Amino acid sequence: MSDNKGLLSSGLGMVLRNKRYIVWFYVLNLFLGLFGTVAFVNQAGTILDHSLHSERLLHGFSLTVLIDMFARPEFGPTIASRGPAMFFAVLFLVATTLFLPGVFLGYASTYRLPRENFFRACGRNLWRYIRLMIVAGIVMGIATGALFGLHGVLESKAAKSTNELLLPEVQFIGLFIIFLIMTVFRIWFDLAEADIVLNDQRAVRKSIATGLRHTFRGLGRLLGSYLLAAMVAAIVLVGGIWMWMKIVAPESVVGAFIVAQLILLLLLIPRFWQRGVAVSYWQQRMLVPVVVVEPVFPQPAPVAVAAPITPPPVPEGA
Repeated sequence: MSDNKGLLSSGLGMVLRNKRYIVWFYVLNLFLGLFGTVAFVNQAGTILDHSLHSERLLHGFSLTVLIDMFARPEFGPTIASRGPAMFFAVLFLVATTLFLPGVFLGYASTYRLPRENFFRACGRNLWRYIRLMIVAGIVMGIATGALFGLHGVLESKAAKSTNELLLPEVQFIGLFIIFLIMTVFRIWFDLAEADIVLNDQRAVRKSIATGLRHTFRGLGRLLGSYLLAAMVAAIVLVGGIWMWMKIVAPESVVGAFIVAQLILLLLLIPRFWQRGVAVSYWQQRMLVPVVVVEPVFPQPAPVAVAAPITPPPVPEGA
């Protein structure tokens, strides 16, 4: 438990020392999100601006009104609004891939990382991160498909059982196990990301292998730290939704916007906290110590000094 506390506290310290990264990513998310929702706002406005049904969405949420709006021919094809949303979501993923190397380097630095060093790290590791993301997408995609396929088989078997409680138990336990396994995959590739940047590793496969080895070597510490950060994110999400329902009036657009953006901002902290945990573990367990080799200068050969010649004794009486 003390080891987990050490990783969590050091990772949180990195986040608090570099709060500007969270603000930057939030602003980027907000900026791209606004562009991604413009098409949907225009489509919905053509109907809701001239319909009394909008009152049922203004003073609350009505699923019936929302479905009816989507079904109307004047709303148009949903691809018209889904297309821009998907485009800007992918653009945010690309921007995250571009800027994460600078975040890892800033977390590992004992001083405020200059802006030019931040962007230099981003450009230097861009192609490495793209290769890593391709490998991570393939591995995690195959694992997710296999896990949910197995989960579906178990659900079908449980549905045939006479025990009525077996199906919900299998569903809950299965989803929890999938969550744990996917968290382990995230730990693996977070460690690989940190190793690529902080070790300046050009061979991405070596960082992937190193990250996998250390994931299993420190699985208890890392998984416990990641789960605690995820619990904080869950508390923030539930608390934010409760505040939205209890405090914000249904007709208050400004209040709903402020609460929603506050939730999104606070949800960034646990994710960056997990990255801080990965950097902290790298510094404790994966950092290769640098051996300083001092030059060895050749010693001059000793100079042989001839012994003094003693004159022969003079005989007496000579």
